[in-house]
Amino acid sequence: MAHIEELELSAHRSDIIKDVNDLIEKYRTIFEWDVPEIDEDLTNTLIINEVRKALDDIQKELPGKTEQ
Repeated sequence: MAHIEELELSAHRSDIIKDVNDLIEKYRTIFEWDVPEIDEDLTNTLIINEVRKALDDIQKELPGKTEQ
């Protein structure tokens, strides 16, 4: 049986995905201001990798280190 936290997360999953997509779009736009002829695929990859690193760093700092 799913924990209540998992059910709550499931209810918000689409919002989380939208928020992360918006974050990636925000930084891609900033890149485009500085580099008009930007490689969008490479930029997306770089930003996504950096978001993953940031999430890993944040997770390490959480109480109880919620590693999976």
